[in-house]
Amino acid sequence: MEEIKDRSIPIHLIVTSPPYPMIAMWDKQFSELSANSYEKMHELLAKVWKESYDVLVDGGLMCINIGDATRKNDGDGFRLYPNHAKIIEHCEKTGFTTLPYILWKKPTNKPNAFLGSGFLPPNAYVTLDCEYILIFRKGNLRKFDEYGKQKRRDSTYTKEERDKWFSQIWDDIKGAKQNRSDIERRTAAYPEELVRRLIRMFSIKGETVLDPFVGTGTTMKVAREFGRNSIGYEIDNKLANLITQKFGQKTLNSDFEIIRRP
Repeated sequence: MEEIKDRSIPIHLIVTSPPYPMIAMWDKQFSELSANSYEKMHELLAKVWKESYDVLVDGGLMCINIGDATRKNDGDGFRLYPNHAKIIEHCEKTGFTTLPYILWKKPTNKPNAFLGSGFLPPNAYVTLDCEYILIFRKGNLRKFDEYGKQKRRDSTYTKEERDKWFSQIWDDIKGAKQNRSDIERRTAAYPEELVRRLIRMFSIKGETVLDPFVGTGTTMKVAREFGRNSIGYEIDNKLANLITQKFGQKTLNSDFEIIRRP
């Protein structure tokens, strides 16, 4: 993240959803980067968590939306791949402190889509219907000067919002519809409401939110709506047009910049 380091931009919050290891949708992207096993996929993601740690301010938070995977591989049979546990392991090695996480229980239109042998024990499997929102902190609790304290007061949420948002299970947010191009479906954009909550819970107005897996720009769009600055990284140049469409041409001005690397 040379641009952030070169410009000495303080990053206060990271909200992101990376490609999920061992999910077929992302096999091609991982294999193109020579990450063709579960361990190597997470080693690749771990480089991003290290970069994220380096650019966060002391006390800054990182929120990662990730789902576990089930898969049958040659030699392994059918098994669970606990992506959330691997990310926690790598983030703690980097220096992050793990905080209590959120379980996002995704409503489904297929409540009877179970795996295994129907009503006959013992060879059925539990359905994966939750994803994790992992929360990490760098260093100590944030400290604020008088200006920062005022911005905190300007960024408050209601008691009703606090009681709902800071409960561990979120079961009232539907997944984002993937009804556009094949590229956008592959990005598996998470819902804006999920991002709204995290940005308002863990940042204040005027601060900067980073998404190192920007996809179609959901995090950046929501950050702007709530008075935060934002920076996003995306390795797929094909998504640049979708990002600008999400922001809307009328909002693109000198503070919106797409940097294309060779």
